[in-house]
Amino acid sequence: MARQPAGANFLAPIIADTLLDRLTMVTREFSRCLLVGAHDPSLIAHLNGTGTELTIAEAGPRLAAENGALAVEADAIDLPFGSFDLILWPGGLDSINDVPGALVRLRALLAPDGLLLGAFVGDGSLPRLRRAVMADGVRSIARMHPQIDLAAMGNLLQRVGFALPVVDVEALTVRYGNMFALVRDLRAGGLSSRLSPAPAPLTREEAARIAAAFAAEADPDGRIGEQFRLVHFSGWAPHPDQPQPARRGSGTASLSEALKPQK
Repeated sequence: MARQPAGANFLAPIIADTLLDRLTMVTREFSRCLLVGAHDPSLIAHLNGTGTELTIAEAGPRLAAENGALAVEADAIDLPFGSFDLILWPGGLDSINDVPGALVRLRALLAPDGLLLGAFVGDGSLPRLRRAVMADGVRSIARMHPQIDLAAMGNLLQRVGFALPVVDVEALTVRYGNMFALVRDLRAGGLSSRLSPAPAPLTREEAARIAAAFAAEADPDGRIGEQFRLVHFSGWAPHPDQPQPARRGSGTASLSEALKPQK
């Protein structure tokens, strides 16, 4: 689906709306919520309006101060185990230094039958920008951090002990007049490079070459469609009352029989 950005940080409200929609499908109430990242004020307002006891963790010190949040990265949250029955993570997992470690920590922070629900910009995003930064005459330096795909995310959730993991993707196409408008949006959404140490800055000539390579993929109307792939994920802290998968080999129906053509 194609979308035009209403503002520079247009991804935050899209992710927030989707998380809230998915949260309304869960037929239980949550009394203690951890929100990882104060990216969208409507999400905070909704959670406060439900009477949920809300704790916010924000890596950026400015946003942490504005929202009364803990100034800490997700992989370093130091709170008692089992403190929450809901954790929302509306973006940022892909830029954490230790993704498995962050998921292990959040899993420990959930009480039994607690829910982790989140989203991030995943693998396959920004394909035209990625091709453009490899243009002739541009130094071969890592300028975009690695991205996580669906299969890897599903495996991670299982490996760190989440039950009933679900991972899916929503593809958004946003059309730009030039590369610099895209870079503006990436910076506004906190999606610019967080590699450490930071790569050497582009020279004017390199920036011009990248911009030209990006513009070369324009549609007939002169605008360039770039894709964002939003990976949505959820997982539950195990609990004895949750649905359990059938024991391996316990099935009674034959798949080969089911696939035979009907006479």
